[in-house]
Amino acid sequence: MSQETHSTAAQGTHSTVNAADAHGQDTNVSQHSNETHTETAADSNPILDILASGMGDHHGFYLYDHKILSLPYIFYDDDNGLTYYPNAEAVKASTHYDLHEGHPIRKDNHELHPKLDFSITNFVFLQWMGLFVVGALFFTAARKAKRNGTRAPKGIQNVLEVLIVFIRDEVVSPNLPDRPAKRLLPYFLSLFFFILILNLFGLMPGGHAATSALGTTIALALTAFVVVNYTAIKESGIGAWFHHLLGGAPVFLAPIMVPIEIMGIFTKPFALAIRLFANMTAGHVALLAMVGIIFYFKQLFSATVGYSVTIPSVLFSVFVMCLELLVAFLQAYVFTMLTAVFTGLAVGDHAHDEHH
Repeated sequence: MSQETHSTAAQGTHSTVNAADAHGQDTNVSQHSNETHTETAADSNPILDILASGMGDHHGFYLYDHKILSLPYIFYDDDNGLTYYPNAEAVKASTHYDLHEGHPIRKDNHELHPKLDFSITNFVFLQWMGLFVVGALFFTAARKAKRNGTRAPKGIQNVLEVLIVFIRDEVVSPNLPDRPAKRLLPYFLSLFFFILILNLFGLMPGGHAATSALGTTIALALTAFVVVNYTAIKESGIGAWFHHLLGGAPVFLAPIMVPIEIMGIFTKPFALAIRLFANMTAGHVALLAMVGIIFYFKQLFSATVGYSVTIPSVLFSVFVMCLELLVAFLQAYVFTMLTAVFTGLAVGDHAHDEHH
């Protein structure tokens, strides 16, 4: 009996010691985990966070990482109809939908999404702001032009008049006959100023450029695609438009030339979209990379080394920002110019003969 009692006591003592050791190990692991988390948080690179998620589209209007305004979620399904939610919390609290990594899913089947998603995102909001700013600028300039009469323009009226005359005389008129040039001038002006304002929004502190999103540039390219082909058919006629698919080659080469020309019809607006998207995105990535050098050197070496590269990094960032300002104007000009050139080529030579 005493042996059993001794054995039981020994086992109890052994279990207590093991529990204490396990508790100590858990405490050490927990402390190590906390230290690692603190160290990781202290050494985190905010530029990498921006590159990973901050440059994309959001369901909110942000400046840097500060949320200024919640944007609504609008979904449509056959069984639920059109539903509206003012913010993400309202979506999660609803009985029909939830959010998974920012994307809407149905609560009754997490693999299904809403049939149609009309939600207002960050880039959509910026496009609305761009429309408002362009309209406000031209409304102000028109009022000043009426008030000044024949006097020399000044201020915003003078700036807009210089840009309007430049687009008219250097972009539209040299590439299109007189009749379509006059009719399409408002479109080309709207295209140029809209892209320019969206590009400039991306240069604001903490701002985003909607033109660095493929959805925006593809939509702009689709307008160019419609304008180019509609103008060509209207001015040249449907027969001349089909004849243009030969590319000036003999009829027996039609099996080769027609597919190539059809591909060209679609690749031209595609090139417009990719060019604008790539140039605007590359500029922002280069600017963030210059600032990110400070945090990278701090992680790789020490805080002293990281802070030592602050001055050259900031100077290079200012230089890149100046280049970005040039690119903002240049890309708006290139997109408008190429659209005018493609329209002129699609209209055909006979229209130019009438022009001359």
